Amino acid sequence: MLPLDRTGHPMAEMKVGVVDVFVIDPLPEGWRVLILRRAHDTRCTGAWEIVHGRIEDGEQPQQAAERELREETGLTANRLYSVTCHPFYLHRFGVVQIAVVFTAFVDSTHHPTLGEEHDLAEWVSVEEAMQRLVWPRSRASLRDIQSLLRTGDAGPVEDVLRVK
Repeated sequence: MLPLDRTGHPMAEMKVGVVDVFVIDPLPEGWRVLILRRAHDTRCTGAWEIVHGRIEDGEQPQQAAERELREETGLTANRLYSVTCHPFYLHRFGVVQIAVVFTAFVDSTHHPTLGEEHDLAEWVSVEEAMQRLVWPRSRASLRDIQSLLRTGDAGPVEDVLRVK
């Protein structure tokens, strides 16, 4: 049931409920970005996306990011950065969902082990990821990541953005 405003009309609620995790190998010759294709019989079949998922009860966003990375790819972050947040609307639930966006730096020689949600994973260039990622918020986040972490770390804001 939706919360009501002071006049008794239903209104949308706002909830920090999901994480987006960009899996990147910041190689000197050019970053590699892991993109995942949605499997058949899942929502958004065939769409290319990044690791993402719900924050479970009792979890902090960074814990959810590490768990989702492990569950969806079998990979572990060498370093984890909190980069930004993006809102999106879930009309079926009347909720403005806030996604907390992370970057997980990993070694691209490690091959992902996919779960049921995805049928294909590819390491691609930033440019290729920009072309193939379906959600505009993903492309915007990737631009933010490039800006903030262009040197392979967060430079003077490392102490604020680095989670692990």
